[in-house]
Amino acid sequence: MNQSLMWLLATVQGVDPVLRTLIAAVGMFCETSILIGLLIPGDTIVIVASTAVSSPLEYIALLLAVIAGSLAGESLGFALGRWFGHGIRHSRLGRRIGEANWMRAERYVRRRGGPAVFVSRFLPVLHSLVPLTAGAAEMTYSRFIAWTAPACAVWATLYVTFGTLAAGSVRRLAGQIHFIGYLFVGVVIVFLVAVVVVRKLVERHQARHWGEDDDDTGKRVE
Repeated sequence: MNQSLMWLLATVQGVDPVLRTLIAAVGMFCETSILIGLLIPGDTIVIVASTAVSSPLEYIALLLAVIAGSLAGESLGFALGRWFGHGIRHSRLGRRIGEANWMRAERYVRRRGGPAVFVSRFLPVLHSLVPLTAGAAEMTYSRFIAWTAPACAVWATLYVTFGTLAAGSVRRLAGQIHFIGYLFVGVVIVFLVAVVVVRKLVERHQARHWGEDDDDTGKRVE
């Protein structure tokens, strides 16, 4: 197990650092772009790329690239919502998302405004729909970017730091702990499960803001 894991880490690290960083940035651009984010596993791409980080410079470069890719993708989603929101929503792909999800995103943005943009970055489905919905609503781009930028920074820091520390620990302890490969896999699983649990808790806490029973008369996008 150790040999297989070290081979895998070495393979990823063997990819040119600039190319790895660009792939992560493009992956995040796709993951946060309208609807594409429902198909592209940006979190997986970022974690894999971060396992190859071997210096503070590579860490900072990857972190900034992931943030930049996220902001570019979210900005594209916002722009498409502003220009083509209705058409995208009623397109074939938009209909596959489900009208219930579109309505949920719409109510969330209308009722919570900026905070909805921030929180949605950490929620499944909504992280792809909210930028487009915010663009189609009355929200200004300056307010949108002011809320989504810190969310993207927090998300990127969490994933890049985890991948970097986990892989770095494996490389340091590979010769000392024979079952380090299994330990690494276990840590990754625990991390992913923790992410799912936190998302579920946040989703449960925020559900009242997009539920159909709330009276949102007089409320508008902040």
